[in-house]
Amino acid sequence: MSNYLIREIKKNDLDELMLLIEEHTDYEQAVYSGEGKKERLQTELFRENKQLHCWVIETNNEVNGFCSFTYDYSTWDAAFFIYMDCLYLRSSFRGMGIGSVILAKLKALAAEKQCVNVQWQTPEFNAPAIAFYKKNGALSKDKIRFTLPVNSK
Repeated sequence: MSNYLIREIKKNDLDELMLLIEEHTDYEQAVYSGEGKKERLQTELFRENKQLHCWVIETNNEVNGFCSFTYDYSTWDAAFFIYMDCLYLRSSFRGMGIGSVILAKLKALAAEKQCVNVQWQTPEFNAPAIAFYKKNGALSKDKIRFTLPVNSK
């Protein structure tokens, strides 16, 4: 497929991003809560010196996917790396090479920013994603991800 555009998110993409995030959490069998999320994302995505970056995948003037990432620092490597938080394409846009282009674009950005690597995670049950990542040259390490909730009101 050649009729798509990978571009920086714009403020008028936020409503569609919210739908994509909800679809992504459903796909990964996670719980979704949209309460206050749009406002927090808008603040973070469009502020000066932002930590969170987001590309959207536009096809026929519609947003049908996104990739979000941050820059982080590894004590093990004593170097910066890109952490890909989310890569999600609607099912009808998978298998067309778009994901491979996104990974190549992230890898090029990491090299440009002198990062040591690009890291991410996916659930163990997401066999299609695991196969896709391995096909694109990614290496995996078995780990268990923990989340320590912080109650804030």
